[in-house]
Amino acid sequence: MRRDALTLMDRLDQKVFDAIYSRSLVYNTCWEDPAVDREALAIQPDDVMLVITSAGCNVLDYALSAPRCIHAVDANPRQTALLELKLAAIRRLQHPDFFAIFGDGRHPRFAELYRDSLRAELSPFAQTWWDRRQHWFMHADDRGSFYFHGLSGLVARGFRSYLHWRPDARRAVEAMIAAPDLQTQRDIYESALRPRLWNGATRWVLSRQLTLSLLGVPHPQRREVQAQHADGVAGYVVGAIDYVARNFPLATNHFWRVYLTGRYAPGCSPRYLEPTGFERLKAGLADRIVPHTCTVTDFLRHAPEAPSKIVLLDHMDWMSGYYPEALAEEWSLLLDRARPGARAIFRSAHARPHYLDGIPVQHGSARKPLRDLLVFHHERARALTRQDRVHTYAGFHIADLPGVPA
Repeated sequence: MRRDALTLMDRLDQKVFDAIYSRSLVYNTCWEDPAVDREALAIQPDDVMLVITSAGCNVLDYALSAPRCIHAVDANPRQTALLELKLAAIRRLQHPDFFAIFGDGRHPRFAELYRDSLRAELSPFAQTWWDRRQHWFMHADDRGSFYFHGLSGLVARGFRSYLHWRPDARRAVEAMIAAPDLQTQRDIYESALRPRLWNGATRWVLSRQLTLSLLGVPHPQRREVQAQHADGVAGYVVGAIDYVARNFPLATNHFWRVYLTGRYAPGCSPRYLEPTGFERLKAGLADRIVPHTCTVTDFLRHAPEAPSKIVLLDHMDWMSGYYPEALAEEWSLLLDRARPGARAIFRSAHARPHYLDGIPVQHGSARKPLRDLLVFHHERARALTRQDRVHTYAGFHIADLPGVPA
């Protein structure tokens, strides 16, 4: 969508989203499955990675594959501040304290640990940000978990409040987490949770742009969902959760479990929170991560080395709606500055996002659609999508970049 094609409501939604984004930590945990990413990327020891930071969880996961360097880039300095805090805690703390902070989402001595061990490791912006938000890690009950703070955390807290007032639904969720096998979980979901969960009120809430903005979903991405799902956003979300509940044990699906309970559990947590992963990061792999607060384009203009593996998350959905010219410039630089044959992965709310065909990108002397400039691995992407434990994106794309044209 061109900027001059935006309606008045679109522009209002954009202003609300920009206001929320510019003041807030949007993501307190990553909402993409890094196990799928690792399969798609085949990370090698000589790889230089360019990764959009988000909450930093997947940056730390990729580091466990031991690439040469990971440049973690995010335009939101609060996301960089979260990654900095995790890196500081890896370097300065032992695993029990680290897990209490980022696994349990709370630590009774966080203020002391922050003051004595972590603060000096942070950039000035991160220091200012966390100086004012130490209480995010210091509440004694589940409602105060770190994972119920930040914008996505507010939505999780709202759902937890819903479960508080619907004890029948809460008991069904708890039974699913405790289910001994997947078939038992499916039966509980179909008979006890699904009929209670997907009512008119929850569908209405899911369809509000404010709810989606809190989850980091701007209106261009919402339009991508509506363009391919007859039941709109609510139907799309219901379908995604149906798939997860029927195909992946919730007992080990830490992506969904952390937002249901406010914490990870031993044996149900990201790899960087596990003792082995933590110790490997502490032994040196964390030092291969370089945080940057800037856009992908700004990073590429001054990149110290050519990236060979690129993780772009879903940011092209909203860039294509708000800033299509900037997205074209970003890809022109990616094609020019990346290592020949580099591999990129990205996600979209649409299985066939319009920007692949609708935004021409300069490469050498030609301007072509991205679909004509990249080599896609469609079958591999579709197979990996079926393994995705989050399953909230309709489109997962694996693409190889060509070399610099003559």
